[in-house]
Amino acid sequence: MPTEKQLNQYPVPSFPPPESEDEEAWVWTQIKAEARRDAESEPALASYLYSTVLSHPSLARSLSFHLANKLCSSTLLSTLLYDLFLHSLSSSPTLRSAIVADLLAAIHRDPACVSFSHCLLNYKGFLAVQAHRIAHLLWVQDRRPLALALHSRVADVFAVDIHPAARIGKGILLDHATGVVIGETAVVGNNVSILHHVTLGGTGKVGGDRHPKIGDGVLIGAGATILGNVMIGEGAKIGAGSVVLIDVPPRTTAVGNPARLIGGNEKPARHEDVPGESMDHTSFINEWSDYTI
Repeated sequence: MPTEKQLNQYPVPSFPPPESEDEEAWVWTQIKAEARRDAESEPALASYLYSTVLSHPSLARSLSFHLANKLCSSTLLSTLLYDLFLHSLSSSPTLRSAIVADLLAAIHRDPACVSFSHCLLNYKGFLAVQAHRIAHLLWVQDRRPLALALHSRVADVFAVDIHPAARIGKGILLDHATGVVIGETAVVGNNVSILHHVTLGGTGKVGGDRHPKIGDGVLIGAGATILGNVMIGEGAKIGAGSVVLIDVPPRTTAVGNPARLIGGNEKPARHEDVPGESMDHTSFINEWSDYTI
């Protein structure tokens, strides 16, 4: 077991980064410091941490390597995927900015996220979103067979099904992530948090623009289902297990099956916080029900 002095050879920088520093460079420095610390404290992980993090000169290369090894198969080689991912990330500052925003979102919103490196290496929701970003880039470049093949591998490996045509903002947290489904014409804004087993789906065989539009700062609770081309307004909250079939106004809470607005349709109760960032799932409960244990 390493001593405290040995662990302190690799101090982890304090959080948050100074605004004057480049955010991507700061986060990568943080990840490397955490990996060095963890390799010292747990020698069984030293080789793994070296190959996935410490041997790479940048966050883009580390993520490309890690994703390629996660998503490869006997017929879809890791070397091919690595080159594809690295080229996509290296040529798109927007993609790299979104990666950093997603890492920061996990650290800020999920108390179980103990470090940036933990999120990078172990959070399948984070990894699924980054793979989707690359699949979406391929989709808009009209490389659709490859985008769909990547989409299929993400669904197989991470149990997250996001159509490559879906548009997703930055600062996204897929918490737990298992069973998340996001349809082809869905749009998800910035700073949105989505729990496991959430569906943003269509209503049947209708084609065209048929999936939900999720505004900035929205929180969608576990097991919620939102169907059709409906708008979930900025800063809205969808309670766990709800089924939403109509628009939800900004800064309101919809709960139930079928979902209804807290406070009623005429004068729904409005909140001041941003649920997608605060992760407050239950502040509405006193207004929704008199049930107590």
